[in-house]
Amino acid sequence: MTAGRPQRGGLSIGAVLSQLRPEFPDVTISKIRFLEAEGLVRPARTTSGYRQFSAADVERLRFVLSAQRDRYLPLKVIRDQLDSAPADSGSVSRADLLAQTGISAEQLSQLERDGLLRPGPGGRFTTDDITALRTVRTMTGLGVEREHLRAVRAAADHEVVLLKSFSDPETVRELADLFTSLHTLLVRAGLRQSS
Repeated sequence: MTAGRPQRGGLSIGAVLSQLRPEFPDVTISKIRFLEAEGLVRPARTTSGYRQFSAADVERLRFVLSAQRDRYLPLKVIRDQLDSAPADSGSVSRADLLAQTGISAEQLSQLERDGLLRPGPGGRFTTDDITALRTVRTMTGLGVEREHLRAVRAAADHEVVLLKSFSDPETVRELADLFTSLHTLLVRAGLRQSS
């Protein structure tokens, strides 16, 4: 057996590094080993002791590296988020998200850096994220620029802050729908007045 090569289908640490490097150019084998030592990823081991990373392990590493790079979160906070993440059968992996939306890994990384998409703990995405990415792809195809998309994200964040001031979940859901309706009506009215 070649050093670092796992048995029966898992990924070696070198293969994981190759998958992560395009998005995280500074990542090293030492960094992956360090994250393992910190309990942020737990690859299986072959009988010879070689690491055997699964696709889920790679997604966890992506989440950790993104949280460090984009949100400057300390490892303890990231570990707590990973440990408290519920198993969500409606969630999708990064690879599934890319396949279902037709965007590139580079575009997805840029959208994450711009705050337009935020993977949950474990690096998983939701079906809403698929819809959001398809919407973004259509908007950019019509000429919408990145700075415009960031403005939409900022407006949504302001609404979230306001909605979080209400404690009743049912009220929050109803208000969220009302905010969306009002926003649409105000945009339409503004366009009518300017034409």
